[in-house]
Amino acid sequence: MGIKVVQRHGKSFKDKLYLPAIAGGMKTTITHFFKNLKDVDNLKTMHYPEVQPTDITDRYRGVHRLTKWEDDNTEKCVACFMCATACPADCIFIEAQERFDDKAEKRPKEFKIDLLECVYCGYCVEACPCDAIRMDTGIFSLTGTKREDFVLDKKALMSHERSKDFSND
Repeated sequence: MGIKVVQRHGKSFKDKLYLPAIAGGMKTTITHFFKNLKDVDNLKTMHYPEVQPTDITDRYRGVHRLTKWEDDNTEKCVACFMCATACPADCIFIEAQERFDDKAEKRPKEFKIDLLECVYCGYCVEACPCDAIRMDTGIFSLTGTKREDFVLDKKALMSHERSKDFSND
């Protein structure tokens, strides 16, 4: 009739209690606790934000930025909505307007990214045909006191610079 029966694992009483699994996990935790307690100087801690991490790779995806044209310092974005379409979190909002120079037909009148909804997957960077959006700022820590602090508009996105640590262009 098309019904598939899946056998369940853990039929024994011991497996159903989960106590052996919990005890095993607690054993590992307690072993690490006492090992760290004996050798406190060997703990790998960082006094953040005074000491910044040094182990961030070149492939790290930080806060977004909009790239600019070299000659007139305007955004490269042509408001094609490819980044907003590719975004699985639906956190990119673009409003297009007509562009009156020889760069393109359109430009974003409004370009916003909600960083609280963003999952930092990088799909927007991959989808952009103009290389207008990047995630190479090196900014990995963003703080704010209200939700609006995490919604970056076009001006904020264009003010971010490429991090010196990122060598790929």
